[in-house]
Amino acid sequence: MQSNSKIVLRFMEEVLNQGNIDSTGQFFWEDMVEQVPFPGQGPGVEGLKDVLRGMRAAFPDMHWSIEEQMADGDRVLTRFEWTGTHRGEFLGVPATGRPVKVWGTVIDRFQDGKIKDTRLIMDALGLMVQLGVFPPPKA
Repeated sequence: MQSNSKIVLRFMEEVLNQGNIDSTGQFFWEDMVEQVPFPGQGPGVEGLKDVLRGMRAAFPDMHWSIEEQMADGDRVLTRFEWTGTHRGEFLGVPATGRPVKVWGTVIDRFQDGKIKDTRLIMDALGLMVQLGVFPPPKA
């Protein structure tokens, strides 16, 4: 049986980096719960797939990497970074063509080898600054 940490790594590679969004159900329960949903995110794995499709459309070269990972019991904490080029609308922001680098953490809780609930915390403000929505902070 694969460790929960390896399952997160496989999800990141197969779904997020390779864009195989339809494979999401291999890693998440159908009724999974996103504890901190994206604006407008629907319920369950279908809601997650919609968000991932939107991200992939906005950042077609999106690439995720694991910076650090810790596991404890049924939970895995992953500190990640993703990069991409803003080629399509994202959260109401029209394509800018700008490259972005975004950090975040996610806590996944597993049940019987799949993710039952997840809590993603991402630097959305930093992303919006990179997209030019907000001016960069003054030094």
